[in-house]
Amino acid sequence: MPDKDRRAWSFLVIGALLGLSAGLVAWGGFPERATLATPSGATALTPVAAPVTGGLAPSFEAVTVSGVGFRLQEARGRIVVLNFWATWCEPCRAEMPLLESRSRTHESAGLTVVGVNFDEPADLVSGFQSELGLTFPIVLDPGARIQTQYQVLGYPTTFFVDRSGVIQFVHVGSMDEGQLDGYLREMGLG
Repeated sequence: MPDKDRRAWSFLVIGALLGLSAGLVAWGGFPERATLATPSGATALTPVAAPVTGGLAPSFEAVTVSGVGFRLQEARGRIVVLNFWATWCEPCRAEMPLLESRSRTHESAGLTVVGVNFDEPADLVSGFQSELGLTFPIVLDPGARIQTQYQVLGYPTTFFVDRSGVIQFVHVGSMDEGQLDGYLREMGLG
């Protein structure tokens, strides 16, 4: 590749990375920071660990669209499929029936599917849930607090959490039947 083309390509890549960084800062997509008290009474900022494969799933409490409280920690001992989605997301809509099917099929074997909606009004989410006949819990996320905690940048994004609360897989984008069944098989279901 000629030097002129290589330089142009480098500027393009650097520009894209700078644009992405600026977008993340504006959106608030960088990890939150936790304030810790020090022995002297001063505070120190410590980065909060990002949710990664092999790490514990960040705990959260939320309310379902039907008004019932949900705590992720209470799902310990079960396999959890944590699906981040929005009503306006067509790939999310397409994979919802598949998630519902696997939720029903594997519930007695210890599977819990949880939908985390992107900061939308409860009536809109409830209508979506009714339209698609979804029975698994769908939690509301006012202010996108949970999605920020999980550093979700696109929809759908799905975390597969084992019975010990450890993230085994993260799938960004829509899943087809083979992909979902493969993840569940790897986690001991099906």
